[in-house]
Amino acid sequence: MVRVMATGVFDLLHPGHLFFLQEARRLGDELVVVVARDQTARRLKHEPYVPEHLRREMVDALKPVDRAILGSATDIYQTVVEERPDIIALGFDQHFDEKEVERECRRRGVEVRVVRLGPMTHDTLATSKIVERILERGHAPPPGAAP
Repeated sequence: MVRVMATGVFDLLHPGHLFFLQEARRLGDELVVVVARDQTARRLKHEPYVPEHLRREMVDALKPVDRAILGSATDIYQTVVEERPDIIALGFDQHFDEKEVERECRRRGVEVRVVRLGPMTHDTLATSKIVERILERGHAPPPGAAP
């Protein structure tokens, strides 16, 4: 059995997240998704819109996901050591170096292959871009409104 691990914040779920998880799931027999803690999301991206326990619950409900768990608040490799995946799937925009992740996992006793997945064709659907579009629409008159 090949266990695949994918990680992310998964704050506002969108088609890019689903694409990433479907592609990760194709790499093996089981997909374990590590959902970033709120404090990790703050450090790496932004203040989360959705609390960590609800983000984990939403990811866990997605069809490609076998299990969703919350990551460690202090050591991103702790979950890798506990779950012992065969493959770690990285999204195209995740800021990790594949070889560095493999080396650190090996140093901690986990032989893992790190795979960088490509983007979906509609890159305009990232969380930050969706929020930007919502904010822009909030300042513009609704479609069809008289000026």
